[in-house]
Amino acid sequence: MNVNSNIADLVQYGLTKGLFEPCDKTFIINQLLWALHLDSWKPVAPRALPLEEILRNILDDAVQRGICSDDIVSRDLLDTKLMGLMTPPPREVRAKFAHLYAEAPTRATEWFYRFSQDTDYIRRYRIQKDMRWKTATEYGNMDITINLSKPEKDPRAIAAAKNAPQVSYPKCHLCAENEGYAGRINHPARENHRIIPITIADSDWYFQYSPYVYYNEHCIVFNSQHTPMVIDKSAFSKLMDFVTLFPHYFVGSNADLPIVGGSILSHEHFQGGCYSFPMERAPIEHEIHFEDFSSVKAGIVKWPMSVIRLTSPKKERLVSLADKILRIWRNYTDEEAFIFAETNGTPHNTITPIARRRGENYELDLVLRNNITTAEHPLGVYHPHAELHHIKKENIGLIEVMGLAVLPARLKKELADLEEAILAGLPIEGELDKHADWVNDLKSKYAFTPENTSTILKVEVGKVFAQVLEHAGVFKRTTAGIQAFDRFIASVNHEN
Repeated sequence: MNVNSNIADLVQYGLTKGLFEPCDKTFIINQLLWALHLDSWKPVAPRALPLEEILRNILDDAVQRGICSDDIVSRDLLDTKLMGLMTPPPREVRAKFAHLYAEAPTRATEWFYRFSQDTDYIRRYRIQKDMRWKTATEYGNMDITINLSKPEKDPRAIAAAKNAPQVSYPKCHLCAENEGYAGRINHPARENHRIIPITIADSDWYFQYSPYVYYNEHCIVFNSQHTPMVIDKSAFSKLMDFVTLFPHYFVGSNADLPIVGGSILSHEHFQGGCYSFPMERAPIEHEIHFEDFSSVKAGIVKWPMSVIRLTSPKKERLVSLADKILRIWRNYTDEEAFIFAETNGTPHNTITPIARRRGENYELDLVLRNNITTAEHPLGVYHPHAELHHIKKENIGLIEVMGLAVLPARLKKELADLEEAILAGLPIEGELDKHADWVNDLKSKYAFTPENTSTILKVEVGKVFAQVLEHAGVFKRTTAGIQAFDRFIASVNHEN
């Protein structure tokens, strides 16, 4: 493939997406030549190719000429450098966002989300590979995804990362210093990454989109300082301030303890977006009353996890009540319900909070979490139990709490192999052995055919995910569990 054509295609893409002005064209071409170790270029007519194909052509040429290794990490480092050369500087991006925000917050976020895709920070062609479906449960339709958009490193890249010098800059993948960072073999390139400054709770934060979007406009809001995750009164205030700035978005936080927390506990951050999760659509199952908070409507949500929903037009009252509930929960022990605030000095109780707007009202969901472990459940009592690990073993974070399963990539092949084995009457063994008990149980419920097997497996995966959330609930939806939940609510009301 002619490298001149490849560069012409990429430059035309940048012009079409408005990443730079026509007067910048020669400058951009020369920057691309420098990055690709080329000395000259001859103008040719560009082709209207998809960005994925344009970049693949350029990278294949770079590999052939020996300026790029042929592994996913090295290729990602180079194509991000190329896209970064066409991405406007932060001052222009921030000015455009501010201009659009003054017109309407929705205009600003819609533009920035599209921009993050056009610059290839969000790789649309990888996101499209994710498997998605819905499964009906007693709690409503659960959203199920198998995440295929984050590429797995091959052995060559893993070995290179292991041998690479350890660098503490940026301190983590969320820090503001990632904006424009060239990356390295053990840290992703971010030349095409841009962030938007915002102020919440009188402190400096930044707004960006996740490169691995799990739902529409999946954003990340992070503290300007590299400071650990903490769920406290100020966290609730920050959530309220964010949905004041962006009333069309929800925002939530992972819990601040291991097992029930997110994958990055070292940097305070929230996740949000323009998406209605199953938990948001779940109704109040049992109304409750909190003394001295008459302006706040409260109830227990019909959900497999233990959720208190607070609603009020007065966000300050929501924050005060949420702080009181958290304070009581941090120190709450109910041995009969197997809830312990701490064991041997290790704290166990925390909350996963989610905020949104409903018209003039603010709404705050408080999901009670506990990370205690036992010999029987070494990964957590309120964590998916071992019999469900064949589908989901990882922590149940904010996104799963709200009813969107993010399942491991291995399941795509495993479900296809299970379908083949079931229809061929083959034993479920080898790599599929972990699914054997599950499949044998399904065989007693269904008559599998070529037409229905794939659908049945997807439906049942969704039902397993509902069970996963039930395991993560601290107060079970049984008579004893409901009584235990009522005891906790009473303890909140009895405390001044």
